[in-house]
Amino acid sequence: MSQNREVHNPFASFTLDDLRGRATLKWQAYPTDVLPLWVAEMDTLLAEPVRDAVLSAVERGEVGYPWGRGYPDALARFAAAEWGWSVDAGVMRHTTDVMTGLANLVRIVTSADGTLVITVPVYPPFLDLPAITERSHLFVPMTAAGRLDLPGLATAFAECRRLGSAPTLVLANPYNPTGTAHTRAELEAVAGLAVEYDVRVIVDEIHAPLVYAPAAFTPYLSVPESEDAYAVHSASKAFNLAGLKAALIVPGPRAVDEITARLPSSVDHGASSTGVLAHTVALTEGGDWLAAHRAGLVENRALLGEWLAEMLPEVRWRRPEATYLAWLDCRQYDLGADPAAAFLERGRVAVNSGLDFGPGGAGHVRLNFATAPNILREALARIQATVQR
Repeated sequence: MSQNREVHNPFASFTLDDLRGRATLKWQAYPTDVLPLWVAEMDTLLAEPVRDAVLSAVERGEVGYPWGRGYPDALARFAAAEWGWSVDAGVMRHTTDVMTGLANLVRIVTSADGTLVITVPVYPPFLDLPAITERSHLFVPMTAAGRLDLPGLATAFAECRRLGSAPTLVLANPYNPTGTAHTRAELEAVAGLAVEYDVRVIVDEIHAPLVYAPAAFTPYLSVPESEDAYAVHSASKAFNLAGLKAALIVPGPRAVDEITARLPSSVDHGASSTGVLAHTVALTEGGDWLAAHRAGLVENRALLGEWLAEMLPEVRWRRPEATYLAWLDCRQYDLGADPAAAFLERGRVAVNSGLDFGPGGAGHVRLNFATAPNILREALARIQATVQR
């Protein structure tokens, strides 16, 4: 496998020693002999404008409650430039992070007897939403091709209505863990079903900036019949700002009055002021950094694909169209329902267990390839040795 592509890969400048000392969940949750390819952190540095802005704010003691509309304005400009999406910054609301935003929205759009419809396997915090919000739920599996099962969604919506419960679809766009970028046609079909069955739709679009050509990101609120839906955005995944909490709730035009009347103003105070600053600067001044890291992720994804094809051909996967996460089907190997446990115990590699992603996750793992190519190679070699024992 060729290594020439690494020359301009921003991830390639890091060594294991550079990363071991990071006081973050990814690098501290496991013993030092474990290579961590699990939680969604990228092994890189902040974009320089973000770093400089945060340091300057800290030096000034500017770490009080957030204020102003810089973040919504930045997202609106970014959305227009990146996705051709015209969105009104004036109606956006700050929130702590995407999952907090989703939970708050579930509470205001559903009644106590409402039902959350959730596609699976899915990012594990989605599975916590029914308990957090005290709502019932229905799971709808993704198709074997890793795409939305539109007939399955229709069946779930109809079942909710039959039982007298109002359905609310909570959707990841792009999709985590599979890296699927839902097409405009798929999202239009979802919106059509929402109208047919009177379904509210709440969409997590945190990975929106990390979609790779020829796929494209389609904002859910840009499709027809989405006017009463909500999207929640954050720069955290694309710009590696997970520890600097800040997100934005974006209501569709027909949801503006609802969110204004029903979402408490205290929700806006949950974001970190440093986070709001970092996200604003990232969206405004981080374009070159983002382009370089997207290119590096494409190279790492290619490396992963080559390795799997040559060394682990029984692992089934679909090259992710978005995110820096790979959903690997390891069921052809004799590793049981939780291959992540074997990779950790015998190979000293930490990946996410598919079991944590709900129905359909058994025999799978989620692997984070946003790391140095040499670390990725070593981790894959350890996984190969594990399955060959």
